[in-house]
Amino acid sequence: MQRQKILIVDDDATLRTALFRLFDKKGYQVITSSCISEAETYLQSSINIDLSLIDLRLPDGDGIELMTRLQKSHPNMQSIIFTGFGSIEAAVEATQKGAYHFITKPFNVDEVVSLVHKALNHIQLEQENKQLRTALHQKYRFDNIVGQSSQIMEVLELVEKVSDSDATVLITGESGTGKELIAKAIHYNSNRDSQNFVPINCGAIPRELLESELFGHVKGAFTGALSNRMGRFEVANKGTLFLDEIGDMDISLQVKLLRVLQEKLYEPVGSTKTVEADARIIAATNINLEKAVKNGKFREDLYYRLNVIPIHIPPLRERQTDIPILLNHFIEDFNQTRGRKISGFSDEAMELLFHYNWPGNIRELENLVERLTIIKGSGEIQASDLPVKYRGSSQTKFNPSSVDIPESGMDFNSAVDRYENALILKALEKTGWNRNQAAILLKLNRTTLVEKIKKKGLKPTDNGTTDLML
Repeated sequence: MQRQKILIVDDDATLRTALFRLFDKKGYQVITSSCISEAETYLQSSINIDLSLIDLRLPDGDGIELMTRLQKSHPNMQSIIFTGFGSIEAAVEATQKGAYHFITKPFNVDEVVSLVHKALNHIQLEQENKQLRTALHQKYRFDNIVGQSSQIMEVLELVEKVSDSDATVLITGESGTGKELIAKAIHYNSNRDSQNFVPINCGAIPRELLESELFGHVKGAFTGALSNRMGRFEVANKGTLFLDEIGDMDISLQVKLLRVLQEKLYEPVGSTKTVEADARIIAATNINLEKAVKNGKFREDLYYRLNVIPIHIPPLRERQTDIPILLNHFIEDFNQTRGRKISGFSDEAMELLFHYNWPGNIRELENLVERLTIIKGSGEIQASDLPVKYRGSSQTKFNPSSVDIPESGMDFNSAVDRYENALILKALEKTGWNRNQAAILLKLNRTTLVEKIKKKGLKPTDNGTTDLML
């Protein structure tokens, strides 16, 4: 492992030598300089300096000025300023310009060693945080969100447009459609990406505790408040606060949230001190907020404050073309993380899952693939491997007793033609007249379906119903 490098700049030769020996014994690579002109050698040097110990007053200039110049060429470097002429003003200036700490002479050797250790640990933590944020950037890139249907492409196009703004976003969609995934994509592709993404489920926290979770509280604010506590708004400062299941928030608390959105101000529970809020708000819900407003369960003014940019994620059953892509994506993922060797789904198994209704959406699909991957272990997943509820859903069961043939008889060809019309119309209406998806539903070639639509004169009318010309 490469040794961490420390630069010591001080005109006191005795102190320089003592510090050199101290840190050399502790395994650091130590470089020393007696003045700024000597230290300037390292301004453009390829040697990476992890920490600098610089005297405030040097024979040929100011130590803080040297520190700022060194930091430009060594951006990850931490600095400790020490001086025999300590003052509050100098300490404030040093820390404002990026010094990790300011210490006055004479100093305790153990104190310096402790500070150096903490400063170098701080560098390591910062580097780990950068690596983590880089990984998060990669994970939540737009092209890493799985799906190729026109519906999900429209969602991603909108997400890309709104990410760089600070506008409030309201994400709607059924449970399991990936609302938090979209919220994270917005955050990690915004100008707030270096700050915290803070989620809170408004429906999972009791009403009497949610206010404290959001705004924090001071010691003694209520029974059990033994110390001050930061709220999610403070943790999310300069970053993004994700209010999941916002529709479940108690209406009395909605008033306080509305004030934060309007005035960017709030008070922790039990405090009279007003705190400024600087967090972008992304809210999500699986209920119809407009209906909740009409029923008096959600404030209309808050709804309009949240609904600046609405993003609706369609359920999986409305974007069936994404199902095979998602199934294969999660197989690859779980093969890697679980050490399995699943090659894919058989045609029959894929057909069953393609036509399944997926009430739990992507979350249900992911859970199913994880279960199958663990249990099957290797090879191809067959229809018989699927849980019972996923089988037999690819075909609508036909009940012969439901057919009524009149005593006078019936025209067989006309009856078959009417049934064929009804099937085509049902598929077209279900897919919003998307001929590609309708053909997939009916297991027809697209050209065959288009010819049938043309031949039968099927077309949507202005009022959204279907016009059948015979």
